[in-house]
Amino acid sequence: MRRLVCAAAFAALVLSSVTASAFAAGPPQLVAGDPHGLVLARDARPGSGGPASNPLLVWHSGQIMTSSAVTAIYWGPSWASTAYQSDKFSGLAVLYSGFGASNYMGTNTEYTGTNGQVTSAVAYNGNVIDPSSTPRHAPRTSDVLKVVARDIANPVPNGYYPVYTDIKRGNAGYCAWHSYGTINGVPVQFGFFFDLNGDPGCDPGDTSGLHSQGLSALANVSGHELSEAVTDPRSGGWYDSSGAENADKCAWTFSGMVTLTNGSQWKIQGNWSNAAYLANSGYTLGGCIQGN
Repeated sequence: MRRLVCAAAFAALVLSSVTASAFAAGPPQLVAGDPHGLVLARDARPGSGGPASNPLLVWHSGQIMTSSAVTAIYWGPSWASTAYQSDKFSGLAVLYSGFGASNYMGTNTEYTGTNGQVTSAVAYNGNVIDPSSTPRHAPRTSDVLKVVARDIANPVPNGYYPVYTDIKRGNAGYCAWHSYGTINGVPVQFGFFFDLNGDPGCDPGDTSGLHSQGLSALANVSGHELSEAVTDPRSGGWYDSSGAENADKCAWTFSGMVTLTNGSQWKIQGNWSNAAYLANSGYTLGGCIQGN
């Protein structure tokens, strides 16, 4: 959700460690934006907020991502262990490799910006392991951007860099978020993900037996954050009057398994479609869809 998803509603949930920060210190020059699109945990209680008076997403006069180039970063000393890696490396590689041209990514393509229209083009460029120490608690956006700058030699403007950590969620009321920044003037988009192994608050409840619980949990929130990164990469894209982005409005709602272009199947939440809402054809609230 945009700007800590209505800070007044969720201030009690979001740790101060994820508040916006900006800095510029020596090469590389870095500037980090706010965390957006927080996937609130199932057990989170949002407080006194409420749904938008107008459910439609509204364009905020900025750019979208017409395509995305994804490089996953695995941050934390635990990732050096083969046992800890388990099926995450191979599983998330299959996930991202199947997103491109999929019906699932097609849920985002009705949205446009000053630079054109969102497409379902997703290029997966592999992963990087960063075994450096992670903080004990949730990092700030500036901390995560530092990791991206350290591990990505040549960031690209349509780059999306999801950072998967070995940090447990603890008392944080969310599972993941996405944000943006610049590295030496180059705009980049990135995401942050807790270690969701054994975390019922972030578990989509995939009973298919195709994936481990931890992988299934990461896959669901990965779809959420990528969808929001392409439709609202830098706070000028699409969100409703309450600040909710397309995936926020359909969080924890499902309509069967999603099949990607490589044939893999996943339990991934749907995304909001203004067109579906106006036609009352979505599976939840009239506007949530899992495929175009």
